[in-house]
Amino acid sequence: MSASSMAQMIATHFLAMRKAATGFDDYPGDAPTTLEEAYVIQDAALTRAPDAIAGWKVGRILPPLADRYGCDRLAGPIFTPTVFPASDQSKGLIFANGFGAVEAEYLFRIGTVPRPDQISFTLEEAADHIDAVHIGIEIASSPFAGINAMGPAVTISDFGNNNGLLIGPAIPDWRSGAYADQRVTTRIDGVEVGSGTAAAFSRGAIGSVSFLLENLIARGIAIQPGWWISTGAVTGVHPVRAGQAVETDFGPLGTLHCTIEAQPPR
Repeated sequence: MSASSMAQMIATHFLAMRKAATGFDDYPGDAPTTLEEAYVIQDAALTRAPDAIAGWKVGRILPPLADRYGCDRLAGPIFTPTVFPASDQSKGLIFANGFGAVEAEYLFRIGTVPRPDQISFTLEEAADHIDAVHIGIEIASSPFAGINAMGPAVTISDFGNNNGLLIGPAIPDWRSGAYADQRVTTRIDGVEVGSGTAAAFSRGAIGSVSFLLENLIARGIAIQPGWWISTGAVTGVHPVRAGQAVETDFGPLGTLHCTIEAQPPR
């Protein structure tokens, strides 16, 4: 089977399993070994995805994998039907018998589109395209149970392991950068499972914006104003199961809650 046919087959399988909300244990074909191969699969799925894109998740690739793959971040689409304002009744939907996790994140909203000839962005240039920053929760989930154990290329191949975004309150003075030093804590069923700050990110959360703009332009994807960028897990990637209660505490910036439920078929 050609590489192109393999990418199409893998993309088709992931789309079908997401629609059916059916978990599975074995990767559906030859797993990608490079990030480039992985984005070919993701792009193949994007051409047939039924929903509009509301934004993009950026995940961090930590050493030593960052050295192996030659990149410290990855990207995946966030679809409109999975994005909600955060409330006390928020739900996070994960694929039963697949993989499910929650991540406390800073969400950046694209306000202006880069000029057509720009292909790289300093941190300052990337920030100039942002018009708001909010606190939020990413729901990381895939019907493939082993997605988080097989490395970043496999994660990329199924929409970056994303299945939702909960948007919390805005940070009024985000341009000061003070939010990056705010310690964030995640609790599941009242038990602390992780804490951290965005200051620990390589090039900060703005570095995720710069990466994403460059990634999308290189892939020929037209950037849209209003898209959200989920910039990376601040406290870690925390596995969850249906029925659990999640709390992400951003200190004075706000505290968000959600209850985890099984994703129904669509």
